[in-house]
Amino acid sequence: MNFNLYFFYLAFSNHTIISSLMKISLIQSDLAWLDKATNLGRFSELLSPLKGNTDIVVLPEMFNTGFSVNPGQIGEEHDGQTFIWMSEEAEAGGFGICGSYIVREGRNFYNRWLMVTPEKVSYSYDKRHLFSISGEDLRFTRGEKRIVFTFRGVRISPYICYDLRFPVWMRNRNDYDLMIVSANWPESRRSVWNTLLQARAIENQCYVAGSNRIGTDGEGIKYCGDSVIINPKGEKITLAEENTECTITADLSMAELTEFRSKFPAWKDADEFSII
Repeated sequence: MNFNLYFFYLAFSNHTIISSLMKISLIQSDLAWLDKATNLGRFSELLSPLKGNTDIVVLPEMFNTGFSVNPGQIGEEHDGQTFIWMSEEAEAGGFGICGSYIVREGRNFYNRWLMVTPEKVSYSYDKRHLFSISGEDLRFTRGEKRIVFTFRGVRISPYICYDLRFPVWMRNRNDYDLMIVSANWPESRRSVWNTLLQARAIENQCYVAGSNRIGTDGEGIKYCGDSVIINPKGEKITLAEENTECTITADLSMAELTEFRSKFPAWKDADEFSII
């Protein structure tokens, strides 16, 4: 048994759980095109009922502007307006808040997923798979590092929209319990969104939370939501109503996850691989 599989075996054969339940909430909303003030203000309203009532709030991809491949006018410093807003909301709400927005570093722009905790600790991931069909790869710099971090006893690995089509990059290397996907996934490909989220949960034996937007963006692209929380068996725990602004919430049981992985240890037969 190689080192990674051995580590995974020790982690999941031991039923000592740091946090037995995590409550996660996904906000599904329309986005005002390139209007940060309106979007952040609306999300503040939607976050208000969640204060003290959840552990993590997941927002869509580019939640402060809508999905744009013209970052020059809307990109901001990592710790700029949106970061400050996220920090204030996380502290006031007692939850971690996450989603992606456009970050500028020198001459480079990143589609950066960020999570900020109530303690003002932050974690970031830059989108690896840029959507070349829209020209995102021409204006943004792709991320090079997959990340995993632990929040309230749950190991989390975040991804952004188009990443969902690339299972090798998202493969559970025996190191996470919850996959989070923030997206602007069009209505025209909704069946792909739903299918791939379930597949990622099944093949990685993990919880999956996929947050998507609704409405029509400034390019005329329509979105219907389908935000969803899925268990490690690929079953939908809760699903947002189509084309409706709403918040969905579910409890994720780490004890149940550990038991499932122990009773059905498919990870033992996983192939070794490396990404160059």
